[in-house]
Amino acid sequence: MNRRNFFKFSAVGIASSMFADTAINLNSKKIMSIIDLDLCDGCENLGIPACVNACKIKNANRFPVPKQPVMDYWPQKKHEDYSNQKDNISRLTPYNFTFIQSVEIGNKKVFVPRRCMHCDNPPCQKLCPFGVISKSDEGAVDIDEKFCFGGAKCRDICPWGIPQRQGGVGLYLKVAPKFAGGGAMFKCDMCADLLAKGEKPVCQKACPKRAIKFAPKDEIMALLKNEKREIYGLNENGGTSTIYLSSVKFEAINEALNKKFEGKNRMGNPHLKRVRNPLENSQMLATATLIAPLAGAMAAGITVYKNIKKDAK
Repeated sequence: MNRRNFFKFSAVGIASSMFADTAINLNSKKIMSIIDLDLCDGCENLGIPACVNACKIKNANRFPVPKQPVMDYWPQKKHEDYSNQKDNISRLTPYNFTFIQSVEIGNKKVFVPRRCMHCDNPPCQKLCPFGVISKSDEGAVDIDEKFCFGGAKCRDICPWGIPQRQGGVGLYLKVAPKFAGGGAMFKCDMCADLLAKGEKPVCQKACPKRAIKFAPKDEIMALLKNEKREIYGLNENGGTSTIYLSSVKFEAINEALNKKFEGKNRMGNPHLKRVRNPLENSQMLATATLIAPLAGAMAAGITVYKNIKKDAK
């Protein structure tokens, strides 16, 4: 994002924050979010949707700075490099953790904000061999990109293919640049640092239509009991912390998305199919069980290393 757009859209984000409360009731630690597709208009009057802009500004310090040229790693003969697409807001990338899909169904245009679903039982966490994916008390699923090797197992097992890889960054450059991993994986962390302080994520603060709402799980579940519209995310992948509401059937939205991307690469453009958790598959569950000791050992080692670094400061 160039300097002009940064300040232009920073002003939009600050101005629109008046539309949302900033505090969360921490009597219930588990947080969920509702995204109301009947309220979202994609911020068509802006050059960049307010939630997307707020997310980019909030996470700019996390965006990868790859070592160039980005090398291929054995046995691959290619790598993923989005460093020349930092302004691409049409899909998920290591520089864009949320974006807006749009489709036309009949005479209605539907906008769908997309980001990590923050699953209740995240298969990405269970199948990460390096143990660098965590789930906070509030329910945020986060990848520690500083210790990620970029093997992309998380993206492969994610039903929506959410995490995105950037080559030329990460621990593998110091450990085994030609043989281990291929960069680091990046995605939305649900503004875990803000949630831990009782504040709401920046996407909600910025939304001028109040289409995004974060609240304790019991409050969200109480709202859903009386909801007559279509619901997506409550049961998908065994349950998630991201719930979509729509007066248009999600099957119709997904069909429209499929037509829009027919014959095209869907990387970074998730579907809206009804999906089950891959860990319900006995083979996947067995794989997760085998990986668990290695991941646990890796996670413990990383924790020790972080504590040593902290004590050295």
